[in-house]
Amino acid sequence: TPGTMMPNSGNGGEAEHYVWHQTLTDVDVRVRIPVGTTSKQIVCDFKKSKWVFGLKGETPMIEGDLYADVQIDDCFWTIEDKTTVLVTFQKKNDMEWWDCVVKGHPCVDTKKVTPENSKLSDLDGETRATVEKMMFDQHQKMKGQPTSDEMKKQDMMKQFMDAHPEMDFSQCKFS
Repeated sequence: TPGTMMPNSGNGGEAEHYVWHQTLTDVDVRVRIPVGTTSKQIVCDFKKSKWVFGLKGETPMIEGDLYADVQIDDCFWTIEDKTTVLVTFQKKNDMEWWDCVVKGHPCVDTKKVTPENSKLSDLDGETRATVEKMMFDQHQKMKGQPTSDEMKKQDMMKQFMDAHPEMDFSQCKFS
């Protein structure tokens, strides 16, 4: 997409003061700070859809509307290795890739992100059942055998034929 950059290996990008990565559920932003900065000197204020970051008494390094709403109670920040602040935003919509962290900052092409692998056990019951059925049907097709839906139809037809022995099904063609 014109005006966007390729996502980095963490499905995020870079802006003037930070580098960011994302999964479907959260966004991690790493902001460089001067060596020796203490947590008391840091201003990191996040609201549902806004973020301000900087050092007390100075113009904010980052300020603006977030790409999308976050779950404020699950957002936090911590100082890493005395030169970086890690800010973690928990996405409100955990089925969406963000183009950017702050609207108006450099964007990545979300069509090029690499989704993380998931395990069947990570899925909710209904989704897991659907995926397992699709996998079963794919294996059946590869072996030239009937899919689960075709097996269900065959069972229903057999039950109908068993319930009506007086009917002659010898000339019927089933597909």
